[in-house]
Amino acid sequence: MNDTPHASGSTDSSDSPDSRRATSPTSALRPDEPLSVAAHAKTEAGADAVADVLVVGAGPTGLLLAGDLAAAGLRVTLAERRPHGISNMTRAFGVHARTLEMLDARGLADELIKRGTTVDHMDMFGHINLDMTRLRSRFPFLLISPQYEMEQLLERRAVAEGVQFRYGARLLSLRQDGEGVTAELRESSGGDGSSDGERRVTLRARYLVGADGVHSGVREALGLPFPGSAVIRSIILADVRLATEPDAMLKLSGSGNSFAVVAPFGDGYHRVMGWNRKHQVSDTEPVDLDELRAIATEAFGTDYGMHDARWISRFHSDERQTSSYRVGRAFLAGDAAHVHSPAGGQGMNTGLQDAANLSWKLIAALRGRGADPDALLDSYQAERHPVGTMVLRSSGALIRLAMAHNPLQRAGRSLAVRVLDLVRPVSDKAMRMISGLDISYRAERGSHPLAGKRAIDLDLAEGRLYELLRRGEFVLVTSRDGRAVAPQGVVAAHWRSGRGSTLLVRPDGYVAWASEGPDPAGLHAALARWTGHA
Repeated sequence: MNDTPHASGSTDSSDSPDSRRATSPTSALRPDEPLSVAAHAKTEAGADAVADVLVVGAGPTGLLLAGDLAAAGLRVTLAERRPHGISNMTRAFGVHARTLEMLDARGLADELIKRGTTVDHMDMFGHINLDMTRLRSRFPFLLISPQYEMEQLLERRAVAEGVQFRYGARLLSLRQDGEGVTAELRESSGGDGSSDGERRVTLRARYLVGADGVHSGVREALGLPFPGSAVIRSIILADVRLATEPDAMLKLSGSGNSFAVVAPFGDGYHRVMGWNRKHQVSDTEPVDLDELRAIATEAFGTDYGMHDARWISRFHSDERQTSSYRVGRAFLAGDAAHVHSPAGGQGMNTGLQDAANLSWKLIAALRGRGADPDALLDSYQAERHPVGTMVLRSSGALIRLAMAHNPLQRAGRSLAVRVLDLVRPVSDKAMRMISGLDISYRAERGSHPLAGKRAIDLDLAEGRLYELLRRGEFVLVTSRDGRAVAPQGVVAAHWRSGRGSTLLVRPDGYVAWASEGPDPAGLHAALARWTGHA
């Protein structure tokens, strides 16, 4: 559930500031122009490799994005500074319902669920029990699964789809022109991360996506600021065994100067996070299990007999967001674009949903689909930047609730907890927000109320909607006796019942257009705008 972008000793996908230069992109960009044979030959001559898209950063965000692009038949290179096989146990461990729906649309959710532990109730501050079974989703729970499990699953898919990996590669610089992006990297021979046998390589792509973490080299090379500050310092994170099981699967509590969270992995270990206001030290300060035991005892009244820590670290967490997710042919996603407090465990989930939003738009632009591919790519910023802002605010509110210490703040927390406990619509709204199910995108004025909203997993004549979305295309849902015909590249589906409404669902599971009944003219315009076909 928690995200820890600044863990001591972290090996997250990021770049150090050395040897990088920012360059200004050209404005004459034609994203809908196919990569011609001539352009391919020209760039091939001056580059070590050519791709349709270069993704920098092989965390969950970059892996999902690269896998989506390669599954659509695009040439994708993924550059990662870490040596191959080096994972990071310090990161997120909660997968929310909307993210599981997104993985379901790729045929991956069931496998990840088998590896993790599902939690359908959350105990907060000993007074509120959030019941996630009320979520309207195929996945009415929080999945506890360490980030490395997500990375292994997504990496295996990316490899199978033909993504070209370059491990041990650090971004040095990038520049843009009217046909693409040229990136220079320092790469260790064999991708083992050692300094022996390093060489400089030049990669050329139509587009570049920086998914390289909070210390993003892509963001720095683009000259983008990352305003914000540390919201909480000196948090301890550990994977431990417990002598006594907590009375709730997921438990969060605060008392005195401490708060703590405990959640099960399902393999005999629990993830425990703890913080004490009176002991604020640097991330590099030594940490031991006794310190975490003391925090847990103050927060919960017991340390549950924690022992045998297989890993323990100290970290801090920032609240930051860049102003631009797109600069010319370069994009930012995940922690490279936004970082949040660990409360609510929304960081990794938000990054994965960034990738799901961006991937189909890049595919459409490179295939020349849609009435205006450049405007479609701009919609990534328009849709995802407000989501990043919303998550930053909501997670910040949660962490400040947990950190409440003076009488007024604690009274406010008690009131908030009481409202969540007693007023079901409020607690349901909070769960939908944290789970990502309530995220929607602004639609044009006069659009159907469903436009821009998440599509639920409809039971259609051809099967579940999210199974049909596994084809990576738009899905057109019409009545069985309707005359609407899905054009090439759009999956045709029909209501099981006699419903007469029409839905056009985007590849990322959001409604692009809807009508209560047959509307040939409106459907024609929607198909032309969104798919380039009518």
